[in-house]
Amino acid sequence: MAAISFAAPWILRRAVQTFSLPQPLLHLNPGSCFHGTHRPFTFPTSLRHTASGICHLIQAVKGNFDDLLKGVGDKNAIEEVKHILEMARRASSRREVLHSDFLTPPVLKESMTALEKLADVKAVAQGGYPQAERCRLSVGHPEALTSDPDIVAALSITGNFGFEPCSHGDFLGSILGTGIAREKIGDIILQGEKGAQFLVVPELADYLITSLEKVGNVSVSCTRIPLLALEYEPPRTKSFKTIEASLRVDALASAGFKLSRSKLVNLIRFPG
Repeated sequence: MAAISFAAPWILRRAVQTFSLPQPLLHLNPGSCFHGTHRPFTFPTSLRHTASGICHLIQAVKGNFDDLLKGVGDKNAIEEVKHILEMARRASSRREVLHSDFLTPPVLKESMTALEKLADVKAVAQGGYPQAERCRLSVGHPEALTSDPDIVAALSITGNFGFEPCSHGDFLGSILGTGIAREKIGDIILQGEKGAQFLVVPELADYLITSLEKVGNVSVSCTRIPLLALEYEPPRTKSFKTIEASLRVDALASAGFKLSRSKLVNLIRFPG
């Protein structure tokens, strides 16, 4: 699919500026001339062609949005992806940067895939640390989005969890119990007896620090920490060398996962 450009808002502004005349308008001749009380005003040639295509361009942008949404594989994510695309359109046309709440992995994946096809939109995903599952998305015109915005804060929950261990659901339930919506919360990183760390939108950090008092039956304290202080487990990797007769995916995967090619062939999805 060809890249899409949001040209319609600029054209609309030019058209509005053209129509905003100082003299009263009496009637419109077929020759595209406005006649007022003093002198005729001729529609500029460059805008005459532009204005005639305004509606077509707006429809084209909407149609392209529909095409992008048709490519969304996870149908449960369509509405959220549509919201992201609309946000990207506004940000690009206004030359500003807008931010989403924390997105689930499927919505983030589908949104990034759709945004890659827009010519004048840049997108940056941030979850607080490299392996984050839930991330916020910043979108804007490339000229406006020149650096990674500071849109994620990290908090630490500490307490005596040695005698009463708490699960991910316990921590999440206590956080949401303060009245915060789920989409304002990112990943929760469990730390065993020490408690947990979690990501949140920065504007709610102070509220949580004063409001979160218990997780389960354990009294806790909540403090803000730098993102670099997050204690997450990096992905485990293993390096090895192998000699294969073919570069087929099933051959390489068989060597990497130590499974037979006959078992892997049904697990590999080839493009239809």
